[in-house]
Amino acid sequence: MAGKMWMIRGDGGKLYDDFRDKQVAAIGWSPFAPHVKPGLSREQLFDLYQELEPQIKPGTARSGTSQIWRFVNEMQKGDWAITYSPSNRTYLLGKIVSDFEYHAEWLEDGMGIARQVKWNTEEIDRDNLSDATRNTLGSTLTVFRVPDFAVNELLQGKKPAPDVTPEVLGSVNEEDAVSNLLRDMEMIAFEGIKDRINRLDWDEMQNLVAGVLRSMGYKTQVSPAGADRGKDIIASPDGFGFENPRIIVEVKHRREQMGSQQIRSFIGGRHKDDRGLYVSTGGFSKEARYEADRSTIR
Repeated sequence: MAGKMWMIRGDGGKLYDDFRDKQVAAIGWSPFAPHVKPGLSREQLFDLYQELEPQIKPGTARSGTSQIWRFVNEMQKGDWAITYSPSNRTYLLGKIVSDFEYHAEWLEDGMGIARQVKWNTEEIDRDNLSDATRNTLGSTLTVFRVPDFAVNELLQGKKPAPDVTPEVLGSVNEEDAVSNLLRDMEMIAFEGIKDRINRLDWDEMQNLVAGVLRSMGYKTQVSPAGADRGKDIIASPDGFGFENPRIIVEVKHRREQMGSQQIRSFIGGRHKDDRGLYVSTGGFSKEARYEADRSTIR
């Protein structure tokens, strides 16, 4: 037995880089976070949640307090933590090295309830995992315990038996189970589509992007295979690029994140009236997103 492991999905995975940079795992529930203390029972937390946010449905409050209680009281130093980046399609593994901590300075970032984690340097590629483990890790719950079969694969590379049933242990009460199940099915389907897309070769990926643009009413020009002139597709209403908007598309179909330098190079070659679309199946670094946000080219 490899030990307990907890999935902690801060803000749907958007806090992945913050977790790694700050060497923590954290959850939000910001109005509630200042009042959370170790030792409070689930019922005490539930009553407190309803007192602070009386408009919350009981099922939602029950689900939230259950996850908060597990993060504060059930997790232990020495347990494993895992988090996921939907944009990069990678998992980060690490060891929990502290008790529960309250961080008022992180409340606005949705990280007020935290634990220190020593994250591993190497990430785990989602595509290298079995379907059962991928589906289990696809739950939309912010906090849940990872089943043993998935832990064994993540830590030791042992693939689960073909007949294993994906599950989430100790998830929520019966009242909220149906809505959580529907959300989980939606997330599993969404990630499954991304899995299929990731298996396309570069030409297929380029044609898929062009097809999506055509479905939106644009006419497209696709660069020949092997050409790399900083633009793979040109999309416009007339098909010639005379009418605005003229959209210049670059497609990068690879596992690595795109960094700020690639974004600067892409933006630097655009005319002031161009619109840019940069498609990366490996995701973007935080610096790349910042570079795109401050650009005058849309």
